[in-house]
Amino acid sequence: MSKKINYHTIGELFCGPGGGGLGASLARIEVSGETHCFEHGWASDLDLDTCKTYSKSVLLSNEELSEKVICGDARELDLEDPNTFPAVEGFLFGFPCNDFSIVGETKGMGGKFGPLYKQGIRVLSRSDSPDWFLAENVGGLTSANEGKAFTTITKEMSDAGYDLVAHKYKFEEYGVPQKRHRIIIIGIKKELGLKFKVPKPFDYQVSAKAVLDDIPSHATHNERTKQSATVVERLKHLKAGQNAWHPDLPKHLQLNVKGARLSNIYKRLLPDQPAYTVTGSGGGGTHMYHWEEPRALTNRERARLQTFPDNFQFVGSRESIRKQVGMAIPPLGAKVILEAILKTLAGVEYDFIEPNLKVC
Repeated sequence: MSKKINYHTIGELFCGPGGGGLGASLARIEVSGETHCFEHGWASDLDLDTCKTYSKSVLLSNEELSEKVICGDARELDLEDPNTFPAVEGFLFGFPCNDFSIVGETKGMGGKFGPLYKQGIRVLSRSDSPDWFLAENVGGLTSANEGKAFTTITKEMSDAGYDLVAHKYKFEEYGVPQKRHRIIIIGIKKELGLKFKVPKPFDYQVSAKAVLDDIPSHATHNERTKQSATVVERLKHLKAGQNAWHPDLPKHLQLNVKGARLSNIYKRLLPDQPAYTVTGSGGGGTHMYHWEEPRALTNRERARLQTFPDNFQFVGSRESIRKQVGMAIPPLGAKVILEAILKTLAGVEYDFIEPNLKVC
C-alpha cells in the first residue's frame, strides 16, 4: 500500500537562485503514516541568470526557463492574475535587502529597493491569498528608518490578515557553516488559529573547514580567481581570522581607505569556526579568503558555505554566480524553518524557543 503524500503548493517572489526553493524541496515530515511536503507552483525574479538557475536546479526543468518561472520586475508584473500566478497555499518572499543592509548605504524606505516589500503585500492581499508566508531580510531591517521600516512592513502584513512571528535567526545555530544572521517573519492567516513557534537551535555548529576540505576536482564553479602579486603577498602576512586592518601588516601592503573599514576586507576564515557572512557583491578584498592558502574562495566553496550541494548548477558568468550565491537564503536553514511550518500546519509539537523580535 502506497503512502499518502500531502503536497503544500508554494509560490516565490524575489526567489533568487533557489535557496528557499531548494529548502522547500528538501523539507518533509511524516505524520501518522502520511508524508507532508512542498510542491512548487510558481517563482519569480528580476534577474535572468537567476531565473535560469532556479529552473535548472530547483525545478530540474529541461527547458532553459521553466513556464513556472516568471522573469521580470515585480512592480510591472500582474501578481493578481490567477493564470500567471495561480493561488498557492504558502508564499516565500525574500524582498531585496540592498537598502536595509549595513554593507550598503542603508537608505531604508527611501532607497530604490526598500519599498519592494509592497509587491509581496500585493500577493498577501489577494482574495485567494496564501494560508501562510515566509519573508526574509537582513538584520538591518529592524534599525532602518529609526525602526519605522520594520514597524510599517509588519503592520501591513498584519493588516493583510496574518498573525506574525518575527525572529532574527543565527543560521550557524542551525547547521549552516556560516555566521549569517537574517530576520525571518512567518505569517499565518488569523482565521486558521495556528501559532508558529521558532524552532530550537541545534546543539552543534559546523566549521568552514568541515565543508571546504573535500571538494572533488570535477566540481563545477570551482575555478580559482587570479590574485595579483600584491594580494598574494598581503594574504601571506595575514593569519587565519585576520583582515587588511591588522596592525602588523607591512606599510606597503596596508590599504589607504577613508571612511568605514569593513571587517571582512581581505579577511581570512577561521577554519574551526563557521565562516563569516557570504555576500553577493563588493569590490577588491570582499571575496572571502582561505585560512591557509593565499587566495579567495571559489564560487563552489562559497556555495558550500551557503549549504548548496555540489550538484546544484548555477547559470551565468563567474560574477553573476557570485552574486546569486551571496544573495540566497541557505537551503538547509530554510529547510529547518519550512519543516517547522509543516509541523505547525499538521498540529505536530516540536522543540522551540521564544522569538527575539516584537511585532505590532
